[in-house]
Amino acid sequence: MLLNVSHDFSEKKEIINNLVEKPFTLEERQKLNGTSITKLPVTAASIELYNLMTLNEGKTFCSIEMRPKGAIFSFNVKSEVYSLVVPYYKLKIYKGRAEEYSFYQDNNFIKVWAGAGDADVHSFVKKMRRFKSDTDFTRIEDLL
Repeated sequence: MLLNVSHDFSEKKEIINNLVEKPFTLEERQKLNGTSITKLPVTAASIELYNLMTLNEGKTFCSIEMRPKGAIFSFNVKSEVYSLVVPYYKLKIYKGRAEEYSFYQDNNFIKVWAGAGDADVHSFVKKMRRFKSDTDFTRIEDLL
């Protein structure tokens, strides 16, 4: 779900918390060794997101925040802040090219650049994948 969180955040905070739950506590964030990453260069996006991002002059950056039941992808458009709120059961993470990660949710996607020297980005995505798989629904194959 794409939300403009610049204005009247109190309403949207409730919607976000219902979709992906409240943020991790300080103790949980320390245990996970961080739950967010910022300043990721966006290399491609779905048409709806791309139309917003083209309003910026120059490169667009996004940040990712992990939550107990999902992730929030945020980016700035001029003076507005938009967030793509994605529950884990709808989130698909791909590593298409060697230095790019793709995050898909239904019709929306964001591709971010992660160079060879960006070890923190690679470790964050690994942590996110691991956390996502730990919180996923149990599959029938897992029970057999």
